[in-house]
Amino acid sequence: MTQRIPRAMVLAAGLGTRMRPLTLDRPKALVDVAGRALVDHMLDRLGEAGVTDAVVNLHAFADRLETHLKQRVQPPRLTFSDERAKPLETGGGIRAARDLLGDDPVLVANIDSVWIETGAPAIPALMESFDPNRMDALLLVTKTEDALGFDGPGDFLMDAEGRLTFRRDAGLKTAPYAYIGVHMTDPRPIYRHEAEAFSLVPAIWGEMAARGRLYGLMLEGAWMHVGDPGARDAAERKLMA
Repeated sequence: MTQRIPRAMVLAAGLGTRMRPLTLDRPKALVDVAGRALVDHMLDRLGEAGVTDAVVNLHAFADRLETHLKQRVQPPRLTFSDERAKPLETGGGIRAARDLLGDDPVLVANIDSVWIETGAPAIPALMESFDPNRMDALLLVTKTEDALGFDGPGDFLMDAEGRLTFRRDAGLKTAPYAYIGVHMTDPRPIYRHEAEAFSLVPAIWGEMAARGRLYGLMLEGAWMHVGDPGARDAAERKLMA
């Protein structure tokens, strides 16, 4: 298992269309929840976990987001991957940042997830549990029934050893586990993908799952998906309770 603290990739380039009208004048990353911008919630988690360096990709309201982030003084140190010309989706964003990330395992985080921990700190547990000999990616997951602000049918089945199978590959309409937006990954399969703009699902994770190298780790806590204004309000109430 890896012992080094990885670089992080924070995916903050999204348009945030479901979050309108809150994103009419700002990126989704700067939507406020309980007194902190979403991106700061995630960067604070990374810093608390010991992550010293993070790459943030920029597209929507890029200048405003970059200005905000340059005012941060607490860890991690930030560099920026510029997608102003064209959004590259999750996989393409990581691929475009290769020179900043390197080829070692990377911690990848969305900005629309917040959570309350009731057990082991999630990000340190994820880093400690990632085993590149068995895994290409290790995803932080939660039970769909416990998720707040998540209205999907679920993403995965998970076996006793933590291997993930996509719901659709099992021929099911619902699945018990949902990805909560943070994972550890070997970035090299992403770098090898030929498209410029592409999503990790299904292009990358589908292949990893087919080879039995996509794993999950349960969050010990309560996850809130902040995907729209109503979910933002619900997350704020939960965090401030």
